[in-house]
Amino acid sequence: MDYERFNELVSKAIDALPAEFLDMLENVDVVVEDNPTPEQMGKAKSGEEVGLLLGLYEGVPQTRRTTGYSMVLPDKITMFQKPIEVICRNDEEVYLQVQKTLKHEIAHHFGISDERLEEFEEKKS
Repeated sequence: MDYERFNELVSKAIDALPAEFLDMLENVDVVVEDNPTPEQMGKAKSGEEVGLLLGLYEGVPQTRRTTGYSMVLPDKITMFQKPIEVICRNDEEVYLQVQKTLKHEIAHHFGISDERLEEFEEKKS
């Protein structure tokens, strides 16, 4: 898949987010990169465990922001195109994985840990 098509799917996934999530996203940029850097892999425990890092939130979660939080660079959610493509067979699967990964990284922006996200997933099953 070319970079432009992947970006379209990321934009589509952002547009499909519930309004209440979009309204609560503060100072966050979503970007696309081919692959994570070694530094980014080191920041992500789950990425190290499975060998693939699909997305990464870098910033200050809302739950850690104080009244002094201002005049800072945006937080960043990076979607990694190549790892997502490795586990997907077609555009539809890529889109669904982008949605899932984006929601996961947004949860980190809201201060939800990987452990808590796993608990939510277990309850859904």
